[in-house]
Amino acid sequence: MATPTYKLFCIGNPLLDLQVRDGEELLRKYDLKANDAILAEEKHMPIYDDLVQNYQVTYVAGGASQNAARGAAYVLPPDSVVYTGCVGDDNLAEQLRAANKREGLHERYLVKKGEKTGACAVVITGHDRSLVTTLRAAEKFEKSHLSSPEVAPLVDAAKVFYVEGYFLTHGTETILEVSKKASASSKVFALNLSAPFIAQFFNVQLQSVLPYCDVIIGNETEAEAYASATGLPEPKDLAATARAIALSPKANMSQPRIVIFTHGAESTVLVSSADPDNAKVYKVTPIPDDQIVDTNGAGDAFAGGFLGALVAGKNLDDCVGAGHKMGAMCVQLVGPQFKWPKVQIL
Repeated sequence: MATPTYKLFCIGNPLLDLQVRDGEELLRKYDLKANDAILAEEKHMPIYDDLVQNYQVTYVAGGASQNAARGAAYVLPPDSVVYTGCVGDDNLAEQLRAANKREGLHERYLVKKGEKTGACAVVITGHDRSLVTTLRAAEKFEKSHLSSPEVAPLVDAAKVFYVEGYFLTHGTETILEVSKKASASSKVFALNLSAPFIAQFFNVQLQSVLPYCDVIIGNETEAEAYASATGLPEPKDLAATARAIALSPKANMSQPRIVIFTHGAESTVLVSSADPDNAKVYKVTPIPDDQIVDTNGAGDAFAGGFLGALVAGKNLDDCVGAGHKMGAMCVQLVGPQFKWPKVQIL
């Protein structure tokens, strides 16, 4: 039987989200910012048991790239998207598989026997979300998995690749191998900046991968962190930061680099290296406050919609539009989920 192929290949840290509401006391207790994403330090480790024992927890399939992959699978025809990352052989991994199956996302996990699947504490306060991640099995991903018989043909057949910036904390070699291969074949390689701490503390890794990136996606806090880390004069100027990234050195000059920065309910900014002095600004239709359930996964939903439209051959305006529709849908549901029955996006 022929090996199935998928147009979009995504890599990331598979996590199960443990989500709680009204978490102001948790922010104080664990010294967290209301709208942030961090890797758990020793002082944060008790939070996972704390949530389970003392709060009403909603379990949602998470992991930035996996969320985006499910979003792209939602808008594309069946059998369009595949995802890989490392999980343990536990119930958490089974919950992730079930969520992926519902959305039509195929996965090729690397399973580590005896390891625990990664988890993310999601502390919701108002319209903000604070993410505290313990990677566990996720950081045990091995580059050799990509050359395994079940995964190598999928890498070769894919047309677009997507990786979360979080993966740079442990898997830069993997990202470099995939991005260089994509660049040499004139395929599209997309990277999400993911969180301010990536640009702040993993900028060397980020800069090593950037020459092979065709699409960069981020939000306003990540853009500001990147601008500050690289010494740009106006860290809050999204268009200027997007321009700087668009014009940074690129290995494959045959296709432009596209940089997209979202800003919640504010406008989205897009800059192409083909026309760097003319930033495109896209208005966002705000969702009424009383319809917003939470913002966890909204950025990933945008990325999924954007990527899905890109894979479907849509123009950039339509790609941003699809991203906005998916982000708007996501904030009206608990965590990174999408409406059923399916809503037509493209």
